[in-house]
Amino acid sequence: MPEPLPPWPATAPACGRVLLRPVTGADTGMAISLSTDPYVSATGTLPVAAGEEEALAWVERQQGRHREGKGFSFTIEEQASGLAVGHCGLWLQHLSDGYASAGYAVAPECRGRGFAADALAALTAFGWSLPGLERIELFIEPWNTASIRTAVRAGYAPAGARRNYPLAGGERRDMRVYAALRPAGSSRR
Repeated sequence: MPEPLPPWPATAPACGRVLLRPVTGADTGMAISLSTDPYVSATGTLPVAAGEEEALAWVERQQGRHREGKGFSFTIEEQASGLAVGHCGLWLQHLSDGYASAGYAVAPECRGRGFAADALAALTAFGWSLPGLERIELFIEPWNTASIRTAVRAGYAPAGARRNYPLAGGERRDMRVYAALRPAGSSRR
């Protein structure tokens, strides 16, 4: 049985134009949109071209991530409109060792507006509120220049490479690692 995670945040993490909220059944449309990008499906558990039932099953999996001890799964919401524009997560299987990994995806029709960088900044700031977390890592394929720009905008720096990194679907790929370190002087609780 995994160790219980810190509690869900009392206040939704936010930065710029987005806030991070729990995934709900209302997010199936956003999940269907995400599933139109084959790369999103290759790196996660959402099937390509998901239908309503598959999207709802994905939503239910995301809702269980915290309870299962895996981490925090958030919907990225544009604050002004309340529109679900994407998904992000902070995965804490290695919290006892002081590090975590993060991931993010923005629906294709919402890309190019800075939502991913704002969401990653909010997710990272939330991460620093967790006791014992010292490093957050991103695993990005070398060709994914948009994701690399997002990571850098959110304060992440190159931190090496990982060969044959396992993706959620079982495939392995070489990845660049980007990392953020807990700011000096911030509370470690």
